[in-house]
Amino acid sequence: MPAVVIVGAQWGDEGKGKATDALGHAVDYVVKFNGGNNAGHTVVIGTEKYALHLLPSGILTPGVVPVIGNGVVIDLSVLFGEIEALTSRGIDCSALLVSANAHIIPPYNRTLDKVIERFLGTRKIGTTGRGIGPTYADKMNRIGLRVQDLFDEHILAQKVESALDQKNHLLVKVYNRRAISAEETVEHLLSFADRLRPMVADTAKVLLDALDDGKTVLFEAGQATQLDVDHGNYPFVTSSNATSGGACTGSGVPPTRIDRVVAVAKAYATRVGEGPFPTELSDEHGERLRSVGGEFGTTTGRPRRCGWYDAPVVRYATRINGLTDLVLTKLDVLTGVEHLPVCVAYEVDGVRQDHFPLTQSDFHHAKPIYEYFDGWTEDLAGARSFDDLPKNAQSYVLALEEMAGVRISAIGVGPEREDLVVRHDLLG
Repeated sequence: MPAVVIVGAQWGDEGKGKATDALGHAVDYVVKFNGGNNAGHTVVIGTEKYALHLLPSGILTPGVVPVIGNGVVIDLSVLFGEIEALTSRGIDCSALLVSANAHIIPPYNRTLDKVIERFLGTRKIGTTGRGIGPTYADKMNRIGLRVQDLFDEHILAQKVESALDQKNHLLVKVYNRRAISAEETVEHLLSFADRLRPMVADTAKVLLDALDDGKTVLFEAGQATQLDVDHGNYPFVTSSNATSGGACTGSGVPPTRIDRVVAVAKAYATRVGEGPFPTELSDEHGERLRSVGGEFGTTTGRPRRCGWYDAPVVRYATRINGLTDLVLTKLDVLTGVEHLPVCVAYEVDGVRQDHFPLTQSDFHHAKPIYEYFDGWTEDLAGARSFDDLPKNAQSYVLALEEMAGVRISAIGVGPEREDLVVRHDLLG
């Protein structure tokens, strides 16, 4: 049975949670392998709407084992708050597994994240202020705290004191903030240890054993390709690898075990935070996409920047991730638009570029070159096969498929769990 990676093809918020949830009935494990609670998935099941920030979407599907991999950074307050909220709504979270090697977001990193972002002023990155970046920096600087450290109070205290020796100098002498107590920090973190202990496992071994036993494992990326720390719009990126390669480093499953890589893209484009966005709309069309599409951040509530579909961005995601399939979401949001522009290339300093620009500076100055497609007025919510879609909607999808260079295997036609047109099996 396959190991399948799901990533975002654009700037995040593409609907990866819905794609993961749609596959939930056919998979045995769902793994979150990167990021933290700086992104979210919204899943609608019947009349119930669930906003997940740290937990894998598979936690909503009975029988699926949700796993938080070693590549994730965990805010323990958020983790248990989310578990309690789901449990109160009748969702069983007892199968959750957490990697012993995952890093913990200590309170002092949330403080630093917010202080540093304010200090940057007009040069700000657009961080959510949840301590994600400083925690990944600690990981690379080898002063991070891991889940396993909670079970050795002496080691935990040593690591917290060592980290705060550096960070308190920065807070007090550079940012004019008060020093943070190591003792209070240790006490706060230890308060989670007993609740966390039953969930902790060698998740890499668990997942490889599952694959050896013929189980299906789904790897779910946080954020998206254009936010990947290596391959995205640096520095306006997240602090982890949100591309398919991150599924291996963030879970401990080797690349030879990955069978399929699926990317999710909206039928238009959105972005949250700072950074270049060539097709961004600052007119009534952008407001319409935001309003009809409900384009507000699951985690932050921030209004998303909206624009037309950018084909070079998705084509870049095809190449970087080695895609086998594409899921196109929110096609229904475009219903009623008479003419649909699609960015097919860029103009940079008077020269046409058909592919993603080499440099950040070129991308910043890129102007979209559009082709226009006829729209449709029919309601898409009842469509369950490709033939149910209006002819113009079919033509739009087929054009995007050709531009992406990979098959579009499923199409989102509404917010509900069942509002999905499946053209090809994502698992084979």
